[in-house]
Amino acid sequence: MSINLVKGQKIDLTKGSSGLTKLTVGLGWDPGFIEKKGLFGTKREAVNIDCDASALLLDENGKLTNPANIVAFHNLTSPDGSVRHSGDNLTGEGAGDDEQIFIDLAKVPGNVHRILMAVNIYQADQRKQDFGMIRSAYIRVMNGTTNQELVKFNLTDNYAGMTALITGEIYRHGGEWKFNAIGEGAHASHISVLAARYQ
Repeated sequence: MSINLVKGQKIDLTKGSSGLTKLTVGLGWDPGFIEKKGLFGTKREAVNIDCDASALLLDENGKLTNPANIVAFHNLTSPDGSVRHSGDNLTGEGAGDDEQIFIDLAKVPGNVHRILMAVNIYQADQRKQDFGMIRSAYIRVMNGTTNQELVKFNLTDNYAGMTALITGEIYRHGGEWKFNAIGEGAHASHISVLAARYQ
């Protein structure tokens, strides 16, 4: 049974589930609407926003272990093969996850303690877009073998003005893996800008 989390909540993923070694992290969002005034009144138009999900592999001090450990649309697999990206989704339209990140816990190197999940808006500054224009953003974690949803976190805060979201993280704790629902907004129209925080 899936558990819905609130911001700041942490939950065990592997405790009591020793066979759980593969995770799928799904990130989803829907394009919002803007209101345009015309001769015949106001009409709503969908905003075409290109969001990009990414994973940052961090050490015990919260630092990037290797510049190549940013897994995103431009680098689909970490050097050790433990984290993979599903590829770029340009619109966010349609049901289900927009982008997915696959994690093989058995392959995660010992110096990686946190896998941070983020979403940023591509060319946000040039296009004058922010997460106030996005609806129904969420992160969920599934059993990578059975596709059973384990936890879900709906990002319901007002993220107007923010061009990136740190959605959550999977981290080591006492020999087990846990999930932390973060939901923090940031200003970064490219993952490299956000990653600079962790170097």
